[in-house]
Amino acid sequence: MAPAVKTFKLTRRSALAGLVSAISSPALAGLRRETDLDVLVVGAGAAGIAAGRRLLASNKKFAIVEASDRMGGRCYTETATFNLPNDRGASAIHLPAQSTLAALAAKNGTELYQDPAREQIRVRKRIGVEKNLEEIHSKLELEEFYADSVRCRAAIAQAAADKGDVSCAEALPTDLGYWQRTMEFVLGPYRFGAELKELSAKEYTSCIDRSPKWLCRQGVGALIGKLALGVPIKFFSPVTLVDLGERSVTLAMGQEVVTARAAIITASTAVLASGKIEFRPHLPARYASAFEKLKLGSYDHVALTFEDNPLGLNANELVFEKAFTAKTAALFANVHGTRLSLLTLAGRTGAELADKGESAMTDFALDWISGIFGSRAKQAVSRMQATSWKKDPWTLGAFSSAPPGAQEARKALAEPLNEVVWFAGEAVHQNFWGTVGGAWQDGERAANAVIAQLDRKSA
Repeated sequence: MAPAVKTFKLTRRSALAGLVSAISSPALAGLRRETDLDVLVVGAGAAGIAAGRRLLASNKKFAIVEASDRMGGRCYTETATFNLPNDRGASAIHLPAQSTLAALAAKNGTELYQDPAREQIRVRKRIGVEKNLEEIHSKLELEEFYADSVRCRAAIAQAAADKGDVSCAEALPTDLGYWQRTMEFVLGPYRFGAELKELSAKEYTSCIDRSPKWLCRQGVGALIGKLALGVPIKFFSPVTLVDLGERSVTLAMGQEVVTARAAIITASTAVLASGKIEFRPHLPARYASAFEKLKLGSYDHVALTFEDNPLGLNANELVFEKAFTAKTAALFANVHGTRLSLLTLAGRTGAELADKGESAMTDFALDWISGIFGSRAKQAVSRMQATSWKKDPWTLGAFSSAPPGAQEARKALAEPLNEVVWFAGEAVHQNFWGTVGGAWQDGERAANAVIAQLDRKSA
């Protein structure tokens, strides 16, 4: 059994009582003519922590301010509900060799291991079929699923090679038959949190293949929390104003104000588009347009535990259904060999359920499980918990999707604003968006750029 993991969620008292000893209170006490810090990082998610570690190593005077009461952002490992590590947000590390995360995890005693990628395709209410026939049906369906998946990806790639840009939905083969809904869900909502009609074929093809996927036994959020140790963070500090100067930037957090030579803003594109953070003077149109274009998709989990293993599934086994409507889901069963499973609700159907509330999400999950595995499986569920990232006030969604023109939007966000503000996060990464590794890499990119800029000015 995996060791117990501390949940990285802090109370107001502990946060304000000295967790951030590296920030002296006078620095946040009020507006000062001279700069208080070299760099202020907004947001303590994966990108913010990655930037903070680089700044710490460079001996720059910096701090991270976080609007909520915890670090990690959309990387959040919760342990209290099931007494097991439950990743409420990001639950895997894609292509760990392309970032420093795998090496850092090993140094910090966190175990990463490759997802065995066991998949099943299930047909609703195929109950009472003899076991040997069930195995034959499942094998044939899985072969069909893989073959059509390859065809769909090839069709999207072909469409991307053309001069114009179309949606992935327009590029799909027209002869998918009863696999149509399954392909639409697996390639769109399950992979990117958005419908295929909302995804650019060019962007879809240019993004990095997310395989192999590595799992974190202690939890992705717990890993990010470990990597944040020693990095100065001030919680309960939502930034409401960014005032751009010629050589510095002033940020307001309620009644507190801090001035820095540069700022790295890692808030989600949905938060930035919402107007929760005011910019003075107003942002150039290309930035505001990028926030709107790189909107966050819908991607939530219903976490549940069963008594024993009524579904008869292996550890980390992934189950899709042969879907005949858009109202479908995916089950990641027996996470890390525990009794915890995650049902993914994504795209338009997931957003509609999340809008209706947790009870609608859990009811759907029970009906889905019952429809595929039978009523006994539904009755064996012992505890459930649903996420709703769209309703999280400091996130307002899951992760960025890629409509036509998204690449130009990311390029715009990667450019510094007035040479004093940098934006960073998964949405800014050119081809690794929507992943923890992409957020981490982009946080490092922004920090490296800021360090180089400050060093040039000091020379």
